[in-house]
Amino acid sequence: MPQTLPEPGRILRALRLARGWSLTEAAVQTGVSKAMLGQVERGESSPTVATLWKIATGFNVPFSHFIADPAPESAFLRSVGTDGWRQQHTTMQASPLFPFDRQLGFDMLVVELAAGALSESSAHERGVIEHVVVIEGELRLATGAQWHTLKAGEGLRFQADTPHSYRNDGTAPVRFYSLIHYPCAFSLPGGGAPKPQDPSR
Repeated sequence: MPQTLPEPGRILRALRLARGWSLTEAAVQTGVSKAMLGQVERGESSPTVATLWKIATGFNVPFSHFIADPAPESAFLRSVGTDGWRQQHTTMQASPLFPFDRQLGFDMLVVELAAGALSESSAHERGVIEHVVVIEGELRLATGAQWHTLKAGEGLRFQADTPHSYRNDGTAPVRFYSLIHYPCAFSLPGGGAPKPQDPSR
């Protein structure tokens, strides 16, 4: 039976209202235009993976919060083929292998990057760490100004609280695991600790 995915617009609206943000404030925090955020909330536009990632980062919530139900506390088996956020004619697709785990503070995604594609990610919240392990193909990964080449079976751990980029110079899609560890508590609708304040802001 196909998995029923969460509705990003509904989740976005709940997060925004929980913080008391206007669409204008949400646009400032996420770097996504007010018009686009409004379209997503109303279900008039289906956001790309890159846009969802910006929204998740701006609201300081795990990416999988938009595309998967929370992980149960008990152990369970997941399939790499689990449905995820997929669109036609987009360069990046993501599936939640393990949705966000509140106890351990991480989520794990299976990401596919199309041939010749470049995806640039803005900095996550301070202290966020990402592990990338390539499953198929060869991935070019930039952390700061340094580019790394990762082949199938190779991985890299890096601080994701700085801008980073993923690039596929090949002629076939690249697939990789992305395990993201969030050291901060999240403020999610329905409960959770308040969002920690960054004193540098």
